[in-house]
Amino acid sequence: MLKTLMDHRQLKTTLGYYRVGEERRREAVNRVVALQFDRHGNRVWRKAQGLMDSEHVRRAIGEVATAYGLCKEPSNVAAGGQSCPLRFRCLGCEHFHTDVSYLPDLKAYLADLLRSREKLMSAFEADDWARSEAMPSEEEIRRVRRLINRVKADLDDLSAEDQAQIEQAVSMVRRGRTVMLGMPRVGQPLPDVRPWRPA
Repeated sequence: MLKTLMDHRQLKTTLGYYRVGEERRREAVNRVVALQFDRHGNRVWRKAQGLMDSEHVRRAIGEVATAYGLCKEPSNVAAGGQSCPLRFRCLGCEHFHTDVSYLPDLKAYLADLLRSREKLMSAFEADDWARSEAMPSEEEIRRVRRLINRVKADLDDLSAEDQAQIEQAVSMVRRGRTVMLGMPRVGQPLPDVRPWRPA
C-alpha cells in the first residue's frame, strides 16, 4: 500500500523510507520515555538509551493510550482502552503513567475539569446525586496540577539544547498518536453510537 501511495516501482525503495521513519520514531520514544511520571508526579527513572526492543513492543501491545497518558491495566488494554474499571479516573489508578508528550493534554484536561466544576457550581439544574457524581474532585484537580508542575519543572531543568531535542521528539511522538476512547471529554456530549450491522 505504501509502495503504491509513494509511487515507487520497487518495494525495496519504500522499505528504505520505512526504516528511517521507524528509527526516528524509536529515537523520539526513547527521549520522551526518559521524562516519564507516575500518577503522583514521581519520575519513573529509565535510561532512554537502554530501552530494549521488548520495551518498544510492550509500549505497542501492553499499554493503551488514554486522553493524557498510558494505561497498562490488563482488562482495559485487552479492550483497546474502552473498559476502564475506574471509569477513566486515571490519576487515581496505579496502572496509569504519563510522559512529557502528554503535557498539552494534561493542561487541556485541567482546563476541562475547572470549566466543568464552575458550570456545576452555578445554577445548573440537577439532582444532588447527579451533581456530586459529575463534580470533579478537589483531589483530582490537585493531582493534575501537581503532575503538570512536575513535568514542567523537569523540562525547565534541562539545557536549552536538551529542551529543543525533547520538543522535537514530542512533536514526532504526537504526530503518530491516535487515542480511541470509549469516553467523551469532560463537558462534551456523549457520542451517537449505533450498533454495527453488515452491509
